[in-house]
Amino acid sequence: MDIKSIEAGFAKKEMPEINVGDTVKVMTRIKEGPDKFRLHPFEGVIIAKTGSGSKVNFTVKKVSFGEGIERVFPLYSPVIERIELIRSGKVRRAKLYYLRGKIGKHATKIESKTEKPS
Repeated sequence: MDIKSIEAGFAKKEMPEINVGDTVKVMTRIKEGPDKFRLHPFEGVIIAKTGSGSKVNFTVKKVSFGEGIERVFPLYSPVIERIELIRSGKVRRAKLYYLRGKIGKHATKIESKTEKPS
């Protein structure tokens, strides 16, 4: 057995194809009681992806009350219930760390992949 086949066993969960620049809603499970949980959404722009195989992490940035909040999620974490792709973004960078310096609407405005008619 090689490492690739072992990692393939961990990555059984179906996840959508997400890339840097996409706006996503990550639904995470939060434990409320001994046998209860609720889903908590975290919606924002993916500014970075790192790792490979079953160890892929992605960083989501959202702006809440004028303050930027970033959160790193492991893609195949059992805490993640599902990932909803809201909008696909067209970017020219692998890491969008320059969005950290932007404020308000400029921090979330990314061109859509669909072409605009001229």
